[in-house]
Amino acid sequence: MNPASWFEIYVDDLDACTAFYESVVQVQLVPNELPMPNLEMRMFPAEYETYGASGAICKMPGVQPGGNSTLIYFACDDCAVEESRVVDAGGELIQSKFSIGRHGWISMAKDPDGNVIGLHSMS
Repeated sequence: MNPASWFEIYVDDLDACTAFYESVVQVQLVPNELPMPNLEMRMFPAEYETYGASGAICKMPGVQPGGNSTLIYFACDDCAVEESRVVDAGGELIQSKFSIGRHGWISMAKDPDGNVIGLHSMS
């Protein structure tokens, strides 16, 4: 079983970052149905009984975006496709698709608040 069960990406501009992730990885983020004081979340889709981690982008006073040491990779059929959406969605392409040998291919990007993400595919 995959031991990673959840991730959070902290942002300042929740609307811009929601639009970025929805555009680049082609999913709909939804507000958390259990509102929490001082925390706004837009959650990625999840099937909690199957393989893989889910998570959310979050806005919370005192928690700054960017500059952290955790990197999330989003699974893709071909990361060049998602990579092609980054700039138009308000992000910055850091590294175009490149080979990581038998482990596939990756691209690196920044969201509108400066968080670095990875895009991974096997082709």
